[in-house]
Amino acid sequence: MADAFYQQFRNSIFGVSVHSFSDLDTDTIKIVFYDEGADALNLADEDLADIIAGARIHTSTGLTGKTVGVVAVGVFDHDNYTAGSVTGASIESLTYYKDSGAEATSPLIANIDSATGLPVTPNGGDIIWTPNASGVFQIT
Repeated sequence: MADAFYQQFRNSIFGVSVHSFSDLDTDTIKIVFYDEGADALNLADEDLADIIAGARIHTSTGLTGKTVGVVAVGVFDHDNYTAGSVTGASIESLTYYKDSGAEATSPLIANIDSATGLPVTPNGGDIIWTPNASGVFQIT
């Protein structure tokens, strides 16, 4: 599957969603390093609780340097992120979500599977996620 937005996030753009997004550059946005072999990607999933814990190889801290519309119109971007000492099963994709503090109310945003270096099998070392120079994703 190609990079894609989760259905609830797409609906939220038009104000139709069970979750709210105030502003991606001020919300606490995190990434799940996702093992799709443990839990098949389903874009109808709504929140972090819908991704089984065994498929979450690593969950980031809140991303820094987030911007919306700076790289280009409609583009979300952030600073590089280093996941330290990662172990576990293979990582096929990265899922972005808004952290509300509770899994059942932390809405999923987008799944990225075309990034350079994916899939990757952790070996106990660091994994550095460097977003593309054109940003992470764009709403056109």
